[in-house]
Amino acid sequence: MPFRTLDDLPADLSGKRVLVRVDLNVPMDGEHVTDGTRLQAAVPTIAFLADRGARVLLLSHFGRPKGMHSHEFSLIKVVHPLHEVLGRWVGFLPDCIGDAVVAESLGLEDGSVTVLENTRFHPGEEKNDPTFVSELARLGDFYVNDAFSAAHRAHASTEGLAHVLPAYAGRSMEAELKALEAALGTPARPVAAVVGGAKVSSKLDVLTNLVTKVDHLIIGGGMANTFLAAKGISVGKSLCEHDLADTARGILSRAEAAGCTVHLPWDVVVAKEFRANPPHRVANVNEVAEDEMILDLGPHAVEALGDVLKTCATLVWNGPLGAFELAPFDQATVALAKTAAALTEGGTLVSVAGGGDTVAALNHAGAGDKFSFVSTAGGAFLEWMEGKPLPGVDALKN
Repeated sequence: MPFRTLDDLPADLSGKRVLVRVDLNVPMDGEHVTDGTRLQAAVPTIAFLADRGARVLLLSHFGRPKGMHSHEFSLIKVVHPLHEVLGRWVGFLPDCIGDAVVAESLGLEDGSVTVLENTRFHPGEEKNDPTFVSELARLGDFYVNDAFSAAHRAHASTEGLAHVLPAYAGRSMEAELKALEAALGTPARPVAAVVGGAKVSSKLDVLTNLVTKVDHLIIGGGMANTFLAAKGISVGKSLCEHDLADTARGILSRAEAAGCTVHLPWDVVVAKEFRANPPHRVANVNEVAEDEMILDLGPHAVEALGDVLKTCATLVWNGPLGAFELAPFDQATVALAKTAAALTEGGTLVSVAGGGDTVAALNHAGAGDKFSFVSTAGGAFLEWMEGKPLPGVDALKN
């Protein structure tokens, strides 16, 4: 790979301080972490370094404190949840720069794990200020970036440090980059992409990039309605961006020129109310009434899409196919996710997913742990799908 990993570090790290950028920005309800996925993702890197005798110092942001110290956004509340996930004692320092913190870091025990206070308490973090970068660098002999989910930000702790300390990719970062390379870098073909979600406007760059990269583009969610409307199909009172009809037609033309087949549903599940378990029916897309809204793909469309996946070697998935939070409009997402999971387990499909509601949707389907790789990243995963450079990754390569 074009960057150094943990395996390139010295075998014995005793006496060495390793600054590790992780993502501890976890959702919380009071003092309770409601989703510890990101904590779990950090465990392999932290344990590897601590077991080699390193003094592990964890850098992370938490929320949006806008450069001000705030108890609401203090990382101290994440220390105990991380301790429970890690299975070893975790310390805490009340700042991430300064002479006192440097002195504390030099006095830590080998093999210790310490969380530093929220990097965003300092304006220099988001500004990637060289002075702030230098202050952070005083705390480490090596720098490890294990936060792919923050790699789309050119901040001091995600990008700047890689230029002033010997830099390495952590296990989670390494796994993300390997998976993404397998999905769109040099994938086994044919390649299919599932893109769902509410609005075309939020994923214009994703769709524009993907039609030149994949063989099959499956469009679901509310954005499918915009494409149907652009083809002259009435979508009733469905969520639809009618003002983007020309844009949608342009994407379809770009796909045709690139040899990419775009799959839109021909049967859909419709209802007159947006709520759980309302009266609903399956309809041909040409038979949606003016007072109905499309809330999911129909069973015939899902069966056909499953057949498409059976012909493919690689799948990239971003977004649900319907209003999966509301029964019964989760059925298309669940059914196609289970098909992809079965093909993955059967060894015929490499499946990579991530971004937005995707993790929740696949876990709801009971399929997330069966995909080849599910990214913990949101914005970074989307920007990668858009074909944009990721500063945190590029810095590691350099």
